[in-house]
Amino acid sequence: MNELKLLLPNHISTLYQQLDSNVLLLTATSFVVWLIWRVVYGRLEVLAERTSFHWDNLTLQALKTPMSTLIWCWPATISIGFLLQQQMGSKLNWLSTVKLILVIAIFLWFIMRLINNVEEYVLEQKKRDETTVQAVAKVARLFFLTIGALTIMQAFGLSLSGLLTFGGVGGLIVGLAAKDLLSNFFGGMMIYFDRPFKVGDWVRSPDRQIEGTVERIGWRMTIIRTFDKRPLYVPNSVFSNIVVENPSRMLNRRIYETVGVRYDDGSKVEKITEDIKTMLKSHPDIDANQTLIVNLNGFGASSLNIMVYTFTKTVNWIRYQEVKQDVLLKIIAIVADNGADIAFPTQTLKIDPTSLGELEG
Repeated sequence: MNELKLLLPNHISTLYQQLDSNVLLLTATSFVVWLIWRVVYGRLEVLAERTSFHWDNLTLQALKTPMSTLIWCWPATISIGFLLQQQMGSKLNWLSTVKLILVIAIFLWFIMRLINNVEEYVLEQKKRDETTVQAVAKVARLFFLTIGALTIMQAFGLSLSGLLTFGGVGGLIVGLAAKDLLSNFFGGMMIYFDRPFKVGDWVRSPDRQIEGTVERIGWRMTIIRTFDKRPLYVPNSVFSNIVVENPSRMLNRRIYETVGVRYDDGSKVEKITEDIKTMLKSHPDIDANQTLIVNLNGFGASSLNIMVYTFTKTVNWIRYQEVKQDVLLKIIAIVADNGADIAFPTQTLKIDPTSLGELEG
């Protein structure tokens, strides 16, 4: 700061010294600068609204409050330091450190607001994966907060090399003590980058009693809402050791049914299977490009079993049930149109007439 004063012209340096020691002049200058900033911000806002580029709006919104705070807090810090120097009668060496910390804090505040604005804007567009956007935003916040903390420590005179050395030893101790916490943290990182599921997906695990809709993926745990509306709080490390099924990413849903026809209608089975297959191929909600099988599959206890194996175009569970119902009703109609009937469990009892005569005698 002193080197900067030497580079300034004499009249500007004199004005700077007056500003640095006159509370009233500092306050008046702050007010004037704030008014200029408000006018400049208003003009920039109008120009940003005219452009189709949204990032300038997000940057201006993030900069508005931090810049106003800096305009008032910087002179206020100098004024408070000047008043304390007058009372104590000695120069305050820590004042320059406070100014530097103020600038760092304002910069971090601006960056955090910018990250929040960008995150909200990208999520509103719904063109990017929600989980990935949130993960990138969290990593960005963590990165800048870490850099800011290290810069503030250096401003206080702490040696970063010594701090990093201590951090290596301390990190080993903390890692051993917080093994579960770290495993959950890295489990969350695995979910963010591998993306086996995202917020809003329906997931389930055959290894554990976990099934429901993902509500939130945190650094330590994932919140899953079950279908009976109970929340499940699952530590992220669990997902490293279990199989996770994601039905939300299905391409199709399967209809796999067995239709039983009476043995008396055996001569009509071939025509029935052909009609069912034709109906499925022409059905608007059936994906004919997937496997489609309609065949006599076996002899049941009281029916000739026809296997119906096909896939719907929709993956929505409610819509799937509607399509499945429509297909089954059409199959019933096809069986009836061929003069056949759906079988139901029956038993045939054969009585030997000789034995019947002995019983009557």
